[in-house]
Amino acid sequence: MNPIRWLGELLEKTHWSFVVAVVVIYGINQGFGYALAKVGTDYYMKDVQKLQPSESQVYLQIARFPWFIKPVWGLFTDIVPFFGYHRRPYFILAGIVGILSMLFLSLHEKLHIGLALLSLMAGNAGGAIADVTVDACIAHQSVTHGSLAPHMQSLCSMSSSIGALIGYSLSGVFLHLIGPKGVYGLLSIPYALMLLVGILLDEQRALTDYRQVPKKFWDAIMRMWTTLKRQDVWGQCFYMFISFALSLNIHEALFKWETDSKAGPSFSQEVIGFISSIGSVGSLLGAILYQHSLKTHPIRNLLFWAQLFLGLSGMLDLVLILRLNLKLGIPDMLFVIINESVFQLVQNLKWLTFYVITSKLCPSDIEGTFFALVMSIDNLGNSSSEWLGASLLCYLNVTGTQFDKLWQAILIRNVMRIAPLCFLCLVPNGGEDSEFGLSSLQDSEVLEPMNVELTPLIASASS
Repeated sequence: MNPIRWLGELLEKTHWSFVVAVVVIYGINQGFGYALAKVGTDYYMKDVQKLQPSESQVYLQIARFPWFIKPVWGLFTDIVPFFGYHRRPYFILAGIVGILSMLFLSLHEKLHIGLALLSLMAGNAGGAIADVTVDACIAHQSVTHGSLAPHMQSLCSMSSSIGALIGYSLSGVFLHLIGPKGVYGLLSIPYALMLLVGILLDEQRALTDYRQVPKKFWDAIMRMWTTLKRQDVWGQCFYMFISFALSLNIHEALFKWETDSKAGPSFSQEVIGFISSIGSVGSLLGAILYQHSLKTHPIRNLLFWAQLFLGLSGMLDLVLILRLNLKLGIPDMLFVIINESVFQLVQNLKWLTFYVITSKLCPSDIEGTFFALVMSIDNLGNSSSEWLGASLLCYLNVTGTQFDKLWQAILIRNVMRIAPLCFLCLVPNGGEDSEFGLSSLQDSEVLEPMNVELTPLIASASS
């Protein structure tokens, strides 16, 4: 199915405001905004805060704490409405928090690292709340229109990839013109659009008895626990965590080596942004490849090859660090572009496969909460990889000026990336039309439907 056709099908069976919400949150905020924030924060920590690579990784993971408690945001969006709405107020709240935090970072000179972390944490809170809210919309639509689940995930991935492509392309220019703090000021715009989504989103209003909120919280927790006890659910969650946690993240050390080391290529801000933008093309190609060729393949096979190629592609970093690419006549910039593109393509295939499984596992009525719970496991895995990577860098004494053992860190990381394959048997198998989640439970295993006052997230265009 070509993109215009499946996009038209999404618009027909959901609602235009749902598609706009996905594009704004995934494309503009998490794609364009994340790209600017990623490059801008790398330079902010290196040039403004003067941190070592391992310190930077630790501090940034502390700032990501709001992403670890996504189930909390999910419970609130599913159970606690404001003025009768479950989704719109949370988009508005996320936008306001994000705008204020980015402007605070942008307008203050010589900000203490503690205050900077609090501001980054507030920005992450805004992003996490919006992410949970839009994921609840996606999960609801995936349960209602199961055949559209791969199309919705492809829309998310393509929006994110295109946004990242534009963001990375412009990041170097913006850094050169306005600096890292100016970039934070610019990031208030995606949060403003997030606020606009909260105003425009088509959601039916419902009356709510707030006296029932504590009971609904308890019922939601029990439904999540019942679902998590299933082997195909906890097995997939465990594999997701271990596959990300063991992919040790040593990005900050590689970034320092590429920009500051005399033995490295000494890339400028503009070149770093350009390389990242071309690398995001790989992510876009991954989304297109999944949508057109791989979505019907068995899930376990996709995850096997994605994890294997993820480990093998890491050897390209080793080739770069040992300068073997120059001996082969391949310039640094071209080699790094190839490296980044391959990594993003394989990583995106892995993400898309996880997202499709997760969206189909969500119990009805608590889609936002359960999807957030599974995705928080993913975030915990990513953060564990950052902590483990920072610990490895400290153990090998890799600093902002000492890179002698960086090749050892890369080699260890590559081996650890392949280790999760030992647990792949825990992941449920099947393709696009496979049924997961509560639809396959025996009646005796399912709790009685919870009377949570969830209105239809997006009114169907056909109604």
